[in-house]
Order: sequence, then C-alpha cells, then structure tokens
Amino acid sequence: MADSDPARSTAPTVVPRGRHAPPLEVRLTVQRRRLFEAAATVFAKRGFADATAEAISREAGMSKATFYEHFANKEEAILALFDEAATEVMRQMALASEQESATYPEHLAGGTRAFLRTLAEWPDAAQTLLVEIIGAGPRATERRDAILDAFADAIHRDNERIAPKYGAPRFASRDDAFACVGAIVELASRQLRTRNPSDIRELEPVIERLMLGILQQAA
Repeated sequence: MADSDPARSTAPTVVPRGRHAPPLEVRLTVQRRRLFEAAATVFAKRGFADATAEAISREAGMSKATFYEHFANKEEAILALFDEAATEVMRQMALASEQESATYPEHLAGGTRAFLRTLAEWPDAAQTLLVEIIGAGPRATERRDAILDAFADAIHRDNERIAPKYGAPRFASRDDAFACVGAIVELASRQLRTRNPSDIRELEPVIERLMLGILQQAA
C-alpha cells in the first residue's frame, strides 16, 4: 500500500538472477512485497486459523524457506501485514486532512472518503486489518487496541486543530473520538464480513452522520 505498502509499490515483483541480480536488500524487499500480497490473499480467503506458511508461500510462488527468512510464523506475517495496512490507512487520512475544505463537514467527509477508498482498493488487506486480526492471538489483540487508540488520537487532534477554523464543535472528550472509531471499525468490519452494503464506500454518509451527531451533542 503506497510507498510503505508492498502491494502498491510500482517496483517489480520478479528480479533478475545471476550476474544481473540486484543487491540483496532489493531482492528481500521484492520478496517481502510478494509475501505481503500473498498473505493478504490467503488470510482473506481462508481466515487466520486455516492459513499456513505453506499456503502463503505457494500463493507468492516462493518456497517455505523464503517465507521463514522474513517471518518466524504466520502470526508474525499477519502482524506485519496489519501494521502496513494500518499505516497506509492513517497516511491516506492524514493527506486528506491537509486538503482545503469550504466547511467542517466537508473536511470530515474528506477523511472518511480516504479511509473507505483505501479499504475498497485493497479489500484483502482490509480484511486483515479489520476482521482476521481479531482471531490472531493476544499479541494481535494488543496491536489492534494500540491502532484503535492511535486512530482515536489522530481524529481527536485533527478536531482540536481544524474545528476552530470553521467555528465547528469540538469533541467533549477523547472518549468521544474513540466512540467514533469503534463504531466506524464495526461498520466497516460488518461490510467486509457480510458484503452489506455491496460497496464499503456506501458507508460514507452513515459515518459522517455519526461523527457530526457526536460533535453536535458536545456543542
């Protein structure tokens, strides 16, 4: 995803061999990108419980030995993929927040749109970020909790920084921002599990009403 996500990089996924082979660090980057793509596909199709290092390696067109050069096990793979996906979603939302908007609701809509667009463009990674990570063990739960806190902090800080420019209301507390994040994540997770609505981007007006409603209550 983007520069930080192997799935969105424009670098090649196959490297030359022999005397034309690139440096080791380049080969490892390409391998890791392919393994991330494969892991996202396997986790989305099979779920974390039924995914295996062998299945991921096969999907990537690599040996299991290559998989283990990058990850100790499938837990390490899903944690690394989770971090990549979360980082890219936050990056896209941060970029959207820097765009000029005529009103505060338009500003919120820009961030919401960036969030949903990124999930829509990378559905397998989104499945890992929002669904499969839940069943991946205690370390994954801790990582997920930390990311939700980071999202809440980002939304709260953005509101503190931007709302006064528009004379818009502020969150009554950081917990209000976390409540928004929790509801948004559950809405998106449900869509990924059930495909209802058919396109995750259809959640945009629901999320905007949710956030504006909480902010209006704090005014």
